[in-house]
This record gives sequence, C-alpha cells and structure tokens, in this order.
Amino acid sequence: MATKRDQLLRRIIDDVAAHGLGDRSLRELAVAVGSSHRMLLYHFGSRDGLVGAIVGAVEAGQRDLLAAAANEASTAVELLRRSWQTVTDPDLAPFVQLFFEAVAYAARHGGAAFTSPWVEQAGEVAQRLGIPPDPVGARLGVAVVRGLLIDVITGDDPAEAGRAFERFVEQSVAPLDARPRTRPGRRARVSG
Repeated sequence: MATKRDQLLRRIIDDVAAHGLGDRSLRELAVAVGSSHRMLLYHFGSRDGLVGAIVGAVEAGQRDLLAAAANEASTAVELLRRSWQTVTDPDLAPFVQLFFEAVAYAARHGGAAFTSPWVEQAGEVAQRLGIPPDPVGARLGVAVVRGLLIDVITGDDPAEAGRAFERFVEQSVAPLDARPRTRPGRRARVSG
C-alpha cells in the first residue's frame, strides 16, 4: 500500500513530467498537485530532496522495466533491443525528459549518482544471462543509450538514433552473446 509520501510523489512526478521542473519553487509544485509547501518540506526536506526523490523514483521505475525485460530475454542483444524499444516509446518521453532535466539540476546543485545503480543492475542481469559482469562495459552502454536518447527527445531523427543504437549493439554487445555461457554460480570451462 502506498504511503501518503508515495502518493504525493506520484502526483508530483506526473505534474513535472507534463509541465517540467525548471526553476519551479516548492510552493508552485505544491499548488500544482493540490498540496502545501509545508507538506513538501515535511516529506522531502528541501527542493533538492524532492528532486532526488523524483529522480530516484523515475530511475527505479526504469530499472524495474530493465529487470522485467531481463526475465524475458535470453541474450544480451535481445535484452538491449527490448530496453531500447521501451525507453524510446513516445509514452515514456516525458519521463526521459524529466530524467535529463534532473541531471542538469543535479549538475548545477550537486546530486545523486545517476549511473552506479544501473551498472550494479547490469552486473546482476549479466549473471542471470550467464555473461561475466563488466562494470566498464555497462557504464559505456548506459552512456551510449543516454546519449542517443538525447537525440530522440530533442527532435533529431529517431530512426538515425535507432541505427546508431543497433551498430553499438552489434559491435559491443553481440560478441558477448557469442562467448561460452556459464550458469549462475558456475564458472565457464576454459580450454588451454
């Protein structure tokens, strides 16, 4: 059951996804979602705390989508293609835009780690797929996807971004699927 804080955060996320965060004050956000400045301070401590909560919730939702896709995918290539299809869905565009707005805010004011949770989850997913975890490769993959998402949300040709994504997958990820697999908890046999 969602707490009052969770319900309030959901309303704020929906509002910010529709209207942007910008330099809106806590008072403006509170009015927009039918709450009070005092309640936002009570639940989030400050504007920075609210921005952190927004980003944390949106990012957790995105990682949940990745985990769900990982449960259905049998290869890293299949997983990444499903993930790309999800994050480029037009219905998700406001949340992708919100993510980048929050990154810009955090860059100006200091903020949360945006990549480390993805790298950790990529390691868990890799193990499920029988692929050795590669934190540097995962960080590269996150950076590539985010860079291409900038093209998608700023109105550049989404098909071009999709082709660039496919090239990245074929050059960097497909070779992982060609490696010998291990089952979780077992090591790959190495011939020598």
